[in-house]
Amino acid sequence: MSYSLIKTLHILSMVLLFGTGLGSAFYKWMADRSRVIAHIAVTNKHVVLADWIFTTPCVIFQPVSGLLMVHIAGWSITGPWIITSLSLYTLAGLCWLPVVYLQIRMRKISELALKESTNLSPDYWHLAKMWFWLGVPAFASMVMVVALMVFKHLPGVA
Repeated sequence: MSYSLIKTLHILSMVLLFGTGLGSAFYKWMADRSRVIAHIAVTNKHVVLADWIFTTPCVIFQPVSGLLMVHIAGWSITGPWIITSLSLYTLAGLCWLPVVYLQIRMRKISELALKESTNLSPDYWHLAKMWFWLGVPAFASMVMVVALMVFKHLPGVA
């Protein structure tokens, strides 16, 4: 497999990962703000599904394709921009894993509230707040990873 093909797939995977994450977050946040339980329940269901269909494969493919490009290009795995990218990617992943768990719990809570025609529990809103705040460092990390992918260096470092 050529470097150009791997790079193309790597970029497409990052676009899909970034776009799915940002889109899912926006729609979930807007659904929660609506306070309409049916809307919240179906959005939570779709967000969890999107994570399995799109996000998870991209999360796996990104480091595999990235490290393959490092190998093919002959770059040092200990180069500052590579170490920084991998560290930021790891930070985003460490935020994402609990987010997946929270999304599944919120899906179950919202489906139960819809089924029983009750309000969402305070636990749901606590989980939603945790979900939001875990997304902040994850999103910021991914923005920085994309910048490092494009520029391949750190400011002030040769």
